[in-house]
Amino acid sequence: MSVVNVQRELDRLREGPLRLAYLTYRGKPHVGGQGVYTRHLTKALADLGHHVEVYGGQPYPVLDPRIALHKLPSLDIFNDNFPGRFPAYWELNNWPNALEALYLLRGTFGEPLTFSLRAYRALRERINDFDLVHDNQCLGKHILSIEKIIPTIATLHHPITKDRKLEMAHTKTYWKRRGISRWYSFVKMQGKVASRLPRIVVVSENSINDIHTDMKVSLDRMRLVPVGVDPDLFKPIPSVVRKPHHLITTASADVALKGLSFLLEAVAKLRTERDIHLTIIGKPRVGASADLIESLNLGDCITYVSGVSDERIVELYAESTLAVVPSLYEGFSLPSIEAMSAGICLVATTGGALPEVTGRDGDTVLSCPPGDADALATALRRGLDDEQLRTKIGAAGRTRVVERWSWRHCAALTVEQYRDVLMMPHNIDKVRRRLEHTIR
Repeated sequence: MSVVNVQRELDRLREGPLRLAYLTYRGKPHVGGQGVYTRHLTKALADLGHHVEVYGGQPYPVLDPRIALHKLPSLDIFNDNFPGRFPAYWELNNWPNALEALYLLRGTFGEPLTFSLRAYRALRERINDFDLVHDNQCLGKHILSIEKIIPTIATLHHPITKDRKLEMAHTKTYWKRRGISRWYSFVKMQGKVASRLPRIVVVSENSINDIHTDMKVSLDRMRLVPVGVDPDLFKPIPSVVRKPHHLITTASADVALKGLSFLLEAVAKLRTERDIHLTIIGKPRVGASADLIESLNLGDCITYVSGVSDERIVELYAESTLAVVPSLYEGFSLPSIEAMSAGICLVATTGGALPEVTGRDGDTVLSCPPGDADALATALRRGLDDEQLRTKIGAAGRTRVVERWSWRHCAALTVEQYRDVLMMPHNIDKVRRRLEHTIR
């Protein structure tokens, strides 16, 4: 192996097209931040000229046609049709599947661990095919095994400690709290993995601070790369007439963190004074929200929409009066910037990074404190009753998004982090070893 060959390869890694393996353990296609982030970031990376292949678990992501998807099937225990199912004995035909079933018996969420094992087994056969691996918030312990053989970087959208804390706060009985604590025990593993990886990409300053505080990841390992939106797709549609008193929200999961229960209570309050309708982008699920809809007698004024294209979501924004993000906490909030880019007036809480994203109350958003149904109802009433205010905030919100966020910009900043990591001394040694192996 000559010095010239090594230098030529390092020059390519500094400036040329990269070969990337992208990991997503749950790449839900149409709702949920992981699926949206995966679809748009990988497309933008391909647009920049990089070669991207995705390794994904169920539910599998929807990708640009240029990007290969390598499916890493799990037991899919928590699927939409039969959530929490127990697998049949013939499904326990390999160690990752058996391990996933064992974790289910223990009441623990095992997918991050078992997906990382499946990904490691797949990638160790392709060490020479990729320059870098990008893990999207799996952070299972075998990600560290991948990092030993291929340079690796990870995105951590927000610390799952926040999900755990909010679930615990909204659970009253001892046994349920104990079950939640056991379920979220994987968070400790994620903190250890994140603390040992050379670089963590984080989507907001708020998340950087929370990850440092809750997961003990050192600040010098984290870099801010905000996510993006496609302003040419998420844009106003002047030809569509907004329906009066129509609200729209996104509920990717029926968990306390998303604050849907407070929005439902606010809708119930507003319904006593006016006709109102709420469209929820997501699937109806048996659980707390369904029970609350029934107890508040809201069934006839709520519509669930799922499995639709981005184009249809843009139309739904154009048809609605207000978009709502009622979350108790967000690490960034893609639904917020998509709604703002579409030109609809946004009502959002101040939970987590939302103020960092949405801007000032009355300028680019109508804001209220999280976890307060009365305050949310007041903010909604303010928007519903003032068309001039809605129009002003909708236009200003779009301007804010277009000036700050695009997927191409997100991809360019992410590539800067890739190249930074690739030039770390321990990864330059990996390049030398790879070239030696190739020559032999």
